Amino acid sequence: MSYEYLTVFAPGPVTRITLNNPARRNALSAAVLEELLRALREVGGSDAKGLVLAANGPVFSAGHDFADVVGRDAIGVADLMRLCTDVMLTMHALPQVIVARVHALATAAGCQLVASADLAVAARSAGLALPGGKGGWFCHTPSVPVGRAVGRKRLMEMAFTGDVVDAETACAWGLVNRVVDDAELDDAVDDLMSRATRGSAAAKAWGKRVLYAQLDRPEADAYALACEAMTASSQTAAAHEGMTAFLEKRRPVWAD
Repeated sequence: MSYEYLTVFAPGPVTRITLNNPARRNALSAAVLEELLRALREVGGSDAKGLVLAANGPVFSAGHDFADVVGRDAIGVADLMRLCTDVMLTMHALPQVIVARVHALATAAGCQLVASADLAVAARSAGLALPGGKGGWFCHTPSVPVGRAVGRKRLMEMAFTGDVVDAETACAWGLVNRVVDDAELDDAVDDLMSRATRGSAAAKAWGKRVLYAQLDRPEADAYALACEAMTASSQTAAAHEGMTAFLEKRRPVWAD
């Protein structure tokens, strides 16, 4: 498929989707979000084991494109919010592991993208923010995944102040997994992806789905869901191969 606002590169088991509209600071207009949703679905139906979400230009993403918002009525904005939510939920539904490569500033819905990725690696020069708190349009939807990553008090600080959180602080708060020097960013992304995608792809895909399903449930409900999934998955070919290979002291051979 061809894209106007992003590029898709799939040289092997890991696909890379890159936001590629630097003139608009990779802002997430409806047109960009529609392309991103299409690309995510394309990757989801492929044999890829992992997906890197990256961006070109001086900004990772400035969030929603105000030029695309200001002329919309409430129905039009609601449509845009549903589209953005579809993108974020699709990231969680994809069977592939998603690693965000954060090289610069990620604000508002751009920060939401980072928080919605399964894993994230940030360059030391990167920053993340929910700037609505110091403007006129509060970051309601970006706060959903950010709050689940950083906790209540840290979310409140980000959402109310709108201040940029530097990469080191974002890492300490749990918004990104690792911070590296800018020159080491690609190597760090590749290293994390290689470790996160080893093993059975089928088992990993089921594991990702159950992780997101149980994370925000009460503990007893989470255990019930996890026990059911663990019981069912114990009967799969991947589980049998993993356990048999361990007992036989050999490397497993994954059918998927």
